[in-house]
Amino acid sequence: MITVLPLAETHFDELYHVLDTVAREQRFLALTQAPSKENTFAFYRSVLKDGQCHVAMQNGKVVGWCDILPSFGEARQHVGTLGIGLLPSARHQGIGRQLMQAAIETAWNRGLTRIELTVREDNHNAKQLYEQFRFETEGLRRNSMLIDGQYFHCYAMALLRNENLVCK
Repeated sequence: MITVLPLAETHFDELYHVLDTVAREQRFLALTQAPSKENTFAFYRSVLKDGQCHVAMQNGKVVGWCDILPSFGEARQHVGTLGIGLLPSARHQGIGRQLMQAAIETAWNRGLTRIELTVREDNHNAKQLYEQFRFETEGLRRNSMLIDGQYFHCYAMALLRNENLVCK
Protein backbone atom coordinates (compact mmCIF):
# COMPACT_ATOMS: atom_id res chain seq x y z
CA MET A 1 0.00 0.00 0.00
CA ILE A 2 1.18 3.50 -0.87
CA THR A 3 0.68 6.47 1.41
CA VAL A 4 1.42 10.02 0.27
CA LEU A 5 2.24 12.42 3.10
CA PRO A 6 3.54 15.95 3.49
CA LEU A 7 7.27 15.90 4.21
CA ALA A 8 8.18 15.69 7.91
CA GLU A 9 11.58 15.74 9.62
CA THR A 10 11.21 12.03 10.34
CA HIS A 11 11.47 11.42 6.57
CA PHE A 12 14.76 13.29 6.03
CA ASP A 13 17.20 10.36 6.24
CA GLU A 14 15.19 8.10 3.95
CA LEU A 15 14.42 10.92 1.53
CA TYR A 16 18.14 11.73 1.35
CA HIS A 17 18.77 8.11 0.29
CA VAL A 18 16.10 8.39 -2.43
CA LEU A 19 17.52 11.69 -3.70
CA ASP A 20 21.06 10.32 -3.83
CA THR A 21 19.95 7.11 -5.55
CA VAL A 22 18.01 8.97 -8.26
CA ALA A 23 20.78 11.55 -8.73
CA ARG A 24 23.46 8.87 -9.16
CA GLU A 25 21.46 7.31 -12.01
CA GLN A 26 22.43 10.46 -13.95
CA ARG A 27 19.26 10.23 -16.03
CA PHE A 28 16.61 12.33 -14.36
CA LEU A 29 17.99 15.16 -12.22
CA ALA A 30 20.41 18.03 -12.74
CA LEU A 31 22.35 16.63 -9.76
CA THR A 32 24.64 13.64 -10.21
CA GLN A 33 24.75 13.00 -6.46
CA ALA A 34 23.00 14.43 -3.44
CA PRO A 35 24.60 17.45 -1.78
CA SER A 36 25.92 16.97 1.76
CA LYS A 37 23.37 15.80 4.31
CA GLU A 38 23.76 19.11 6.14
CA ASN A 39 22.88 21.15 3.04
CA THR A 40 20.15 18.77 1.94
CA PHE A 41 18.49 18.73 5.36
CA ALA A 42 18.64 22.55 5.48
CA PHE A 43 16.82 22.59 2.14
CA TYR A 44 14.24 20.08 3.40
CA ARG A 45 13.59 22.27 6.47
CA SER A 46 12.99 25.25 4.17
CA VAL A 47 10.25 23.40 2.26
CA LEU A 48 8.42 22.01 5.29
CA LYS A 49 6.11 25.01 5.45
CA ASP A 50 2.99 24.99 3.32
CA GLY A 51 3.42 21.33 2.40
CA GLN A 52 5.67 22.15 -0.55
CA CYS A 53 7.01 18.58 -0.63
CA HIS A 54 5.22 15.25 -0.46
CA VAL A 55 6.74 11.83 0.07
CA ALA A 56 5.46 8.41 -0.94
CA MET A 57 5.67 5.68 1.68
CA GLN A 58 5.65 2.01 0.72
CA ASN A 59 5.89 -0.61 3.46
CA GLY A 60 6.87 2.13 5.91
CA LYS A 61 9.78 3.45 3.81
CA VAL A 62 10.13 6.61 1.72
CA VAL A 63 10.30 5.58 -1.94
CA GLY A 64 9.80 8.93 -3.66
CA TRP A 65 9.02 12.61 -3.46
CA CYS A 66 7.35 15.40 -5.38
CA ASP A 67 7.84 19.05 -4.57
CA ILE A 68 6.55 22.23 -6.16
CA LEU A 69 8.78 25.06 -5.04
CA PRO A 70 7.86 28.74 -5.36
CA SER A 71 9.68 30.86 -7.90
CA PHE A 72 11.80 33.85 -6.93
CA GLY A 73 10.59 37.44 -7.40
CA GLU A 74 7.33 39.30 -7.06
CA ALA A 75 6.49 38.96 -10.76
CA ARG A 76 6.72 35.15 -10.48
CA GLN A 77 5.03 34.58 -7.13
CA HIS A 78 2.22 32.71 -8.92
CA VAL A 79 4.69 30.14 -10.35
CA GLY A 80 6.09 26.94 -8.87
CA THR A 81 8.66 24.47 -10.19
CA LEU A 82 7.93 20.76 -9.94
CA GLY A 83 10.56 18.19 -9.02
CA ILE A 84 9.92 14.48 -8.60
CA GLY A 85 11.93 11.32 -8.04
CA LEU A 86 11.26 7.67 -7.29
CA LEU A 87 13.45 4.74 -6.38
CA PRO A 88 13.80 2.37 -9.34
CA SER A 89 11.80 -0.29 -7.46
CA ALA A 90 8.89 2.15 -7.02
CA ARG A 91 8.47 3.09 -10.68
CA HIS A 92 5.63 2.02 -12.99
CA GLN A 93 3.21 1.48 -10.08
CA GLY A 94 1.24 4.73 -10.20
CA ILE A 95 3.19 6.22 -7.29
CA GLY A 96 4.42 9.17 -9.33
CA ARG A 97 0.84 9.94 -10.32
CA GLN A 98 -0.27 9.88 -6.66
CA LEU A 99 2.60 12.15 -5.64
CA MET A 100 1.90 14.62 -8.44
CA GLN A 101 -1.82 14.72 -7.66
CA ALA A 102 -1.12 15.63 -4.02
CA ALA A 103 1.58 18.17 -4.89
CA ILE A 104 -0.49 19.89 -7.58
CA GLU A 105 -3.55 20.14 -5.34
CA THR A 106 -1.38 21.67 -2.61
CA ALA A 107 0.14 24.13 -5.09
CA TRP A 108 -3.28 25.29 -6.27
CA ASN A 109 -4.41 25.63 -2.63
CA ARG A 110 -1.33 27.78 -1.95
CA GLY A 111 -2.47 30.16 -4.70
CA LEU A 112 -0.11 29.14 -7.48
CA THR A 113 -1.57 29.39 -10.98
CA ARG A 114 1.34 28.03 -13.04
CA ILE A 115 3.58 24.99 -12.49
CA GLU A 116 6.73 24.54 -14.55
CA LEU A 117 9.11 21.64 -14.98
CA THR A 118 12.05 20.52 -17.08
CA VAL A 119 12.36 16.96 -18.35
CA ARG A 120 15.10 15.36 -20.40
CA GLU A 121 14.10 14.65 -23.98
CA ASP A 122 14.93 10.95 -23.56
CA ASN A 123 12.81 10.54 -20.40
CA HIS A 124 9.72 9.37 -22.28
CA ASN A 125 7.94 7.83 -19.27
CA ALA A 126 8.10 11.05 -17.26
CA LYS A 127 7.02 13.19 -20.21
CA GLN A 128 4.05 10.91 -20.78
CA LEU A 129 3.05 11.20 -17.10
CA TYR A 130 3.28 14.99 -17.24
CA GLU A 131 1.14 15.06 -20.36
CA GLN A 132 -1.49 12.96 -18.56
CA PHE A 133 -1.73 15.84 -16.08
CA ARG A 134 -2.11 18.18 -19.08
CA PHE A 135 1.33 19.75 -18.85
CA GLU A 136 2.14 21.23 -22.24
CA THR A 137 5.54 21.43 -23.90
CA GLU A 138 6.54 25.07 -24.27
CA GLY A 139 9.93 24.56 -25.82
CA LEU A 140 13.07 22.49 -26.23
CA ARG A 141 16.23 23.60 -24.42
CA ARG A 142 19.05 22.25 -26.53
CA ASN A 143 22.20 21.00 -24.79
CA SER A 144 20.76 22.07 -21.45
CA MET A 145 22.33 19.21 -19.48
CA LEU A 146 25.90 17.96 -19.70
CA ILE A 147 26.70 14.64 -18.04
CA ASP A 148 30.00 12.83 -18.51
CA GLY A 149 30.75 14.86 -21.62
CA GLN A 150 27.39 14.16 -23.27
CA TYR A 151 24.79 16.87 -23.92
CA PHE A 152 21.08 16.29 -23.43
CA HIS A 153 18.15 18.36 -24.63
CA CYS A 154 15.33 19.08 -22.19
CA TYR A 155 11.71 20.02 -22.67
CA ALA A 156 10.27 23.00 -20.82
CA MET A 157 6.72 22.11 -19.79
CA ALA A 158 4.02 23.96 -17.86
CA LEU A 159 0.56 23.48 -16.41
CA LEU A 160 -1.81 26.40 -15.88
CA ARG A 161 -4.35 26.33 -13.09
CA ASN A 162 -7.23 27.00 -15.44
CA GLU A 163 -6.40 23.71 -17.16
CA ASN A 164 -8.16 20.55 -16.00
CA LEU A 165 -6.29 19.03 -13.02
CA VAL A 166 -7.60 15.53 -13.60
CA CYS A 167 -5.38 13.19 -15.61
CA LYS A 168 -6.46 12.35 -19.14
